Amino acid sequence: MAALRRTLHVATLAAGARRALAGSLAGSCLADRRLWDKLHADTQKGHVPTFDWFFGYEETQGLLLPLLQETSAVCPPRVLDVGCGTSSLCIGLYTQCPHPVDVLGVDFSPVAIAHMKRLLEGGEGQTPLCPGHPASRLHFMQADAQNLEPVASSGSFHLVLDKGTWDAVARGGPKGAYQLLSECLRVLSPQGTLIQFSDEDPDVRLPYLEQGSPGWRVTVQEVGPFGGITYFAYLVQGSH
Repeated sequence: MAALRRTLHVATLAAGARRALAGSLAGSCLADRRLWDKLHADTQKGHVPTFDWFFGYEETQGLLLPLLQETSAVCPPRVLDVGCGTSSLCIGLYTQCPHPVDVLGVDFSPVAIAHMKRLLEGGEGQTPLCPGHPASRLHFMQADAQNLEPVASSGSFHLVLDKGTWDAVARGGPKGAYQLLSECLRVLSPQGTLIQFSDEDPDVRLPYLEQGSPGWRVTVQEVGPFGGITYFAYLVQGSH
């Protein structure tokens, strides 16, 4: 969670814009939707197509693509990105994954979802995104990651991604974070994988995940370092 308190790493933004964004988050409740609506609206004013916490798709593909290959018997495997914001994660999977994949990005910010839909469909004179495989699909829906009932049935996804969403929700207390975890596991296939990307130390995160994921296998891998920061991929997996 330390990186959420540091200046945001957004290489395409000018230094002044990064300082302004970081300042808007200082001391704020990161579970407040109004904060994120403003954040996403402000970044769009700077004509930034995507905005990533920690890192983007390029840095995660070495971990994600092998997991998707393991689910090759299911065509296409379904991927859920909870708290997608305007990250490049969903877009990278859709446009660069050589295997068919069905990706859904959800976020509680209508501003973020509207922006991502425009990016996908080629609104405002932009070229629509092209899939990396003809059978791939990408959708975006407004939804609260702590209540996915309106958009996702139980056991319906093979891979669930959480890049910084636990970190943000946990700022409001562990109850919300556990509810987020519970929903992610509810919609995950019994043979599926939940990945939480974070810079939070394993000594802090692992006890929470182990307590909140009875019957699931919890492991951790180092990711990076990127920009001098070592991150972690926390994997919660069913039986394979």
